[in-house]
Amino acid sequence: MANTFESSVVAIDPAAAAAAVAVTDESAVIKASVRAADGTPAAAALGLTFGSTEHRGDTFVARVRPDEWFVMGSASAVANAIGELDLSGYASTVDVTYSRMMLRVTGTDAAKTMEKVCNLDFSDSMTPDGACAGASVAKVGCDVIRNDVEGVRSYRILCDRSFGQYLYDALIDSAAEFNG
Repeated sequence: MANTFESSVVAIDPAAAAAAVAVTDESAVIKASVRAADGTPAAAALGLTFGSTEHRGDTFVARVRPDEWFVMGSASAVANAIGELDLSGYASTVDVTYSRMMLRVTGTDAAKTMEKVCNLDFSDSMTPDGACAGASVAKVGCDVIRNDVEGVRSYRILCDRSFGQYLYDALIDSAAEFNG
C-alpha cells in the first residue's frame, strides 16, 4: 500500500505508508458536504441511516450527522452526484476538499491503533465496516469512517485541515508498537 501522493497537508513518511499499520493521506479525494433537513428532496435522495455509509458507483456517501452527508470520490463523480440533487427546501452543498483533510489507517491492528487515541468502541459489533461516527481522535474533533480495503480493516479519519500534521503524527505514534 505505497502512498505516492505528495501531500500538501502532512509530511508523509514513506515507511509509515508501507507499514503493518499504514497511515496514509487521502486529502486529495474530493469531498462535498451536503446539509439537508429531513423531508427535503436532497435528504430523501441521499438516504442512509445516521452513522452509515454506502458506495454508489464512483462515489462514497457517508451520513455523518442527522442532517449532514459527505459525498466523496473523483471530481467528476462528486460533481455529477451533487448536480443531480434537488436542493430545494433547507438543503445546501459545500466543497470541503480543501478545508477537511482525510487520513486512512489500514492494517490488521488498525482498530488497536485507533483505540489508543479515540473514545469509540472499535469492535465489529459496534463499528462494522460501513459505520461512521463523530469522535475525538487524539483530542481532535473528527469524523471516523470504517471503510475496509479488500477485507483488511481500515478507517478514514476526517478533520479540519489545520490539525493535519498533528493528527498524522499522533496516529504514527499510536501505530508504532504494531509496526515493530
